[in-house]
Amino acid sequence: MPELPEVETVRLGLEPALCGHRFVQVVQRREDLRFPLPDRFTERLTGRRVERLARRAKYILIHLDDGQVLVVHLGMTGRFSVARRATQEVQLGNYSSEHGGNARHDHLVFVMSGGAVITYNDARRFGYMLLIPERDLAENAFMRGLGVEPLSAELNAAYLARRAFGKKIDLKTLLTDQRIVAGLGNIYVCEALFRAGLDPFKPASRLATSGGRPTARTERLVGAIKRVLGHAIRAGGSTLRDYKQADGRAGAFQNAFQIYGREGAPCLKPSCRGTVLRKSQGGRSTFYCPVCQR
Repeated sequence: MPELPEVETVRLGLEPALCGHRFVQVVQRREDLRFPLPDRFTERLTGRRVERLARRAKYILIHLDDGQVLVVHLGMTGRFSVARRATQEVQLGNYSSEHGGNARHDHLVFVMSGGAVITYNDARRFGYMLLIPERDLAENAFMRGLGVEPLSAELNAAYLARRAFGKKIDLKTLLTDQRIVAGLGNIYVCEALFRAGLDPFKPASRLATSGGRPTARTERLVGAIKRVLGHAIRAGGSTLRDYKQADGRAGAFQNAFQIYGREGAPCLKPSCRGTVLRKSQGGRSTFYCPVCQR
């Protein structure tokens, strides 16, 4: 499933095609994705102008001029492609490529006033779209209870220590809890813990002193999380199987993985003689170095 960097990359790719433009035509080829599409979906979108795009956790938020927000979750295989009406080539910035994905999974097509044709393709249909009044967004069932954004100032050592204080769960479980930090997933938690030199299986309570204050570990971890996510966004996210950017290109951060997917390989930290191990944790594969992650 796409994590925060992949979703942010898609948002950035969609922004020039959507912002300031109206939905001239909305083609809906089925009634549902993971959930039924909103009532009168095409009618409610047609003619609306996009004011801005935002992201919350793994959701893309498309703010419309009537006070509604089109909320998009990509699920496992959801992807957008952007084409021009005249050529049907994908064109974003200085890049162009052909539309990827099997066309029989093109479930929605948005024709924009600026000339872009945006197609939503989702082979497994685990993605979904909602239309929510902006005033109700924070209290919507999908948004309510989400934790802080990891790239915001709200994620700091004091916050993480406060949420970890007295917790018996392991460190990786704490970080992948969307109620604590919104948008982090398996790949980037593995990478951040490795770069911070922290054992994913140790208790999360190690991030706080007996008085609930942050430790040196906490400071290292917060910095590692922000650096890893920033690097991944600049690289266009990570492509393992289905994910593609809106211009059809694969992400490149998988080429910079230091721990994820490297089972059996030597640890990349200088002077460490460890070997990367993989262990199932919460139903997901955790990659770690048993020597330098403590």
